[in-house]
Amino acid sequence: MNARSILPFFLATAAPSLQAADASPDFAGSLGQTLFGLAIVIGLLLASLWLLKRLSAPRGAAAGLKVLGAVAVGARERVVLVEIAGQVLVLGVTASNVRTLHTVAAAELADAALAEPSAHASGDFPGWLRRAMERRNDAR
Repeated sequence: MNARSILPFFLATAAPSLQAADASPDFAGSLGQTLFGLAIVIGLLLASLWLLKRLSAPRGAAAGLKVLGAVAVGARERVVLVEIAGQVLVLGVTASNVRTLHTVAAAELADAALAEPSAHASGDFPGWLRRAMERRNDAR
């Protein structure tokens, strides 16, 4: 083999590596653009979620409302414990209306929960409701 026959062979094998070296900066630039675009989309998503959370927060009278517990007593009926303005309301909720069944001071409810920790800890809402209604009937 002489020098003239080696030169075309060398140029043919070196050309792809030269092209790969030229393509490398273009790949890095497109990767950078892709990552930047992804960061923008994720940032917009997080900002949208934050804004949605801020706008969906309860306002007005519902802001002071706190649901303490609920139990189903029928197919579409529930008894719900709601705390508002230092009072705990026992509400009967049906498909057509809501009625106040009983009203208890929040402090009284806290004292009752401390006196009967086993019933409160096990989530015995029906038992607590029965005892509260019995106390209410005894007070009359």
